[in-house]
Amino acid sequence: MSTEMLKAYNPDAVEAAWYSWWEKSGFFSPRLVNGELPKEGAYVVPIPPPNVTGSLHLGHALTGAIQDCLIRWNRMHGKSALYIPGCDHAGIATQIVVEKKLKKERNLTRHDLGREQFINEIWKWKEVYGDRIYKQLRRVGSSFDWERVKFTMDPSLSTAVTEAFVRLHEDGTIYRENRLVNWCTKLKTALSNLEVESIELEGSTWLSVPDHDEKKKYEFGVIISFAYPLENS
Repeated sequence: MSTEMLKAYNPDAVEAAWYSWWEKSGFFSPRLVNGELPKEGAYVVPIPPPNVTGSLHLGHALTGAIQDCLIRWNRMHGKSALYIPGCDHAGIATQIVVEKKLKKERNLTRHDLGREQFINEIWKWKEVYGDRIYKQLRRVGSSFDWERVKFTMDPSLSTAVTEAFVRLHEDGTIYRENRLVNWCTKLKTALSNLEVESIELEGSTWLSVPDHDEKKKYEFGVIISFAYPLENS
């Protein structure tokens, strides 16, 4: 041997070239026979897309390991196996992060930029942090077909979402109605129940409201009823 064997396992030395070779060799592309699926059938797993707001953690690695085992097992059995990579725009979470960044770096709000320019800022954020997520997915060795990577704001996926909502509205599954909503005074939009931190109040409680004067308090936890007398009633 030209060099002394390492005393401990060094992943950088051992794994550095493997994944790029797998990817270049096309091992992760679904197998076709004369342009058709093989007789063994197909097995497809789309990744539950991680949020583009941050980096991956142990939970992502655990889920990915289980899914990749299933993909590789079915691939070994001759099936046309496809593991689809991608990441999620994360909606309100990404909006908040990008807005804070704009405020800190350029002292601007999304209203100052307008819808189109603000969406462009989100795409810039995605290019930076989406690429970091994809590098992490490669490092854990998941056998994704990277030619099919998707972002949930891609035009094709946005079109599919619009089509789904239109169909659900047309068949009456979703509908417009007058309802109480969780209105965010900071973001100027309605939030789902999952994005709200509820506080149980025993009675009259004075609280400050985000994006209002911090020194000013508003009364919550009471229901006030009133009635006006009608003349000649």
